[in-house]
Amino acid sequence: MQFKKGDGWIACFDEEQGIYTAQRSGPGYYNLYEITKEIFDALSDGMDDWDSYHILKDGRDLYMDVNDRCGPPYTIIFDHDYEKLCPWASVKQSGKVWPDELTDAAVEIFESEKNNREQRRKKREERNKQKDQ
Repeated sequence: MQFKKGDGWIACFDEEQGIYTAQRSGPGYYNLYEITKEIFDALSDGMDDWDSYHILKDGRDLYMDVNDRCGPPYTIIFDHDYEKLCPWASVKQSGKVWPDELTDAAVEIFESEKNNREQRRKKREERNKQKDQ
């Protein structure tokens, strides 16, 4: 695995899986992303959190934990395979996990989650097939 690190973030290229992922964290937030090679290449060791945010935000959200004192803490799992995709990450969970139905609705509504729509729709279809059996 190849890593790049900066203040509040880590990015990884996993040669075995052929994927790029990243983690961003700080007081009140923790995010995991699947990123592209272009995003990985745009990051540089030592880059600060603010600059990395503007690059990483274009990745596909995998996992998000929020504990920012603006309400109760919560966790959103966008892709239940996040542990397989990011085995290197030290995942934090501080609040109740959103149910899949709520996450599906948020992904459909918010433009910022458009990168998750195809994956969430496939998983929802699989869940519905299992319920019907």
